[in-house]
Amino acid sequence: MSKPIFLIGESQKQYAIQLISEAPADHVVIIRQKTRSDIQNAKLHAMLADLQRAETPISHHSIEDLKLIFLQALRAESRVLPTLDGKGMFPIGQRTSTLTKAQFAGLIELIYAYAAPFEVKWSEE
Repeated sequence: MSKPIFLIGESQKQYAIQLISEAPADHVVIIRQKTRSDIQNAKLHAMLADLQRAETPISHHSIEDLKLIFLQALRAESRVLPTLDGKGMFPIGQRTSTLTKAQFAGLIELIYAYAAPFEVKWSEE
């Protein structure tokens, strides 16, 4: 069983401690920052669709490619691995789902800053 516990107060911390003390020896505990919200994710996809409709140098790219372009500009960590034939490389590890809420907010601000000179019309406004 997997159960997220949001440590937003003392009672949640005590509950987490209780679950840890009662857990069998072969279980795993992971503590991490909260990642992006569904609202942030929906906003990102709306913004990327708006960028596709606008006239910018990158508007011809797919939603997924636009997302990767902005992740790279955000300087999100990425790695590359060799192709099977050893003649090329491909990037791995760039996913918005791994960003913290603060990093995701930075990504959204980066898109706003990029789009400002092109006067992109945002659909959520």
